[in-house]
Amino acid sequence: MRRFASVIGVSPENREEYERYHAAVWPGVLEQITRSNIRNYSIYRYGELLFAYYEYVGDDYEADMAAMAADPETQRWWSVQEPLQSPVPDRREGEWWHELPEIFHLD
Repeated sequence: MRRFASVIGVSPENREEYERYHAAVWPGVLEQITRSNIRNYSIYRYGELLFAYYEYVGDDYEADMAAMAADPETQRWWSVQEPLQSPVPDRREGEWWHELPEIFHLD
């Protein structure tokens, strides 16, 4: 199992809409997340910063993420969510959510 954490911004004017969508995530999106071997997925908000955490339980992360990106329902979800989000300035090229390094873990 691999753990992932990432951040992205959400402006005050988009906060309510973003949280409303995430109170009722579309079933097809949830199904694809599970098919892509993601478990224990959470998103938290601190002011204008969103923090996401999930655990990946598969054995081919790149293929599972490609399958998610190719899923029409997920693409539609992302097209609604992306205008509500604001990538952080120091994200790496090609990132939307900025992946964070793990610096401590205790089981």
